[in-house]
Amino acid sequence: QVQLVESGGGLVQPGGSLRLSCVASGSIFSLLGMGWYRQAPGKQRALVAVITNGGGTNYADSVKGRFTISRDNAKNTVYLQMNSLKPEDTAVYYCNARVVSTRTDYWGKGTLVTVSS
Repeated sequence: QVQLVESGGGLVQPGGSLRLSCVASGSIFSLLGMGWYRQAPGKQRALVAVITNGGGTNYADSVKGRFTISRDNAKNTVYLQMNSLKPEDTAVYYCNARVVSTRTDYWGKGTLVTVSS
C-alpha cells in the first residue's frame, strides 16, 4: 500500500555530491522507519543508512561521515545527502520503508548512481 518514488541519481565525478530523494505515499509517513540500500553489480543489496520514525539514524561504516539521511515529515520525503563520493559508491540505490508495528517492508524501484571520471 505504501508507494515509494526515488529521484536524484545520475553521473557524478569522484569527490562530488548528490542528493537522493524518496517520496512516500499515504498518510502514515510518521509511522514509517525509512532507509536507503544499494546494490552494486555482482553484489548483494546492502544497507546504506536508516532513520527511524523517531529521528534516530544509523549508517554503514563505508559511508559514515560522508552520507547524511534525513526526513521531512511534512513532505513525506526522506533524503540521502551523499558527499565525497567514491567510485565504489556506484550502485542502484533503493528507498525502503518499514511499517514499524508489523515490520512490513516496501521498496522503491531504485535510482542509479554512477561515480566515475
